[in-house]
Amino acid sequence: MHVTNINCALKAIKSNMIADFICIEDKGIIIIINYISSSSDLQEIEKYVKNSLSSDAKQVLLPRLLQSKFYLKIVGILYINKKTNSCISLDNMKNILKNNHLFNNIILASKPQVIKLSPKSNMAIIWIDIWDTQSGSNTKKVINRWFNIRSFIATVRGANINPGISQCKNCWK
Repeated sequence: MHVTNINCALKAIKSNMIADFICIEDKGIIIIINYISSSSDLQEIEKYVKNSLSSDAKQVLLPRLLQSKFYLKIVGILYINKKTNSCISLDNMKNILKNNHLFNNIILASKPQVIKLSPKSNMAIIWIDIWDTQSGSNTKKVINRWFNIRSFIATVRGANINPGISQCKNCWK
């Protein structure tokens, strides 16, 4: 019944999208569709859900498309600031990401990880896991872009899955 009603509402706004399946769970409502939806399609589905499926429309959050996790690394960051003699911290990195216009549409999937490049180097790599649409549109916008952190130029690179803390090949620690 709900799938039919959603499809009628989508047909009324001349959408090519068709709802194939709906699953109502405690955590939320999942609607399987045949195309990537436009904003007008999402608004129509949201309106239907608020009017028909929810007893309290204020509890209905904004609809969102299925998301995937993408991995980025930021290179060119000083690990220890010699003036203050302190390491770059997670809080510093979160503030840098929060205040930089490049990362306006970026949603962190986990805490950034700061890893020193090597024992003799004073540079760090920041590993970032982010949520993005399946097409990775926001991720593509920041890859190979650069920004300033103090007097250094940091570059955002695409990465494979976050390797975590590296392991020594001699002692295996």
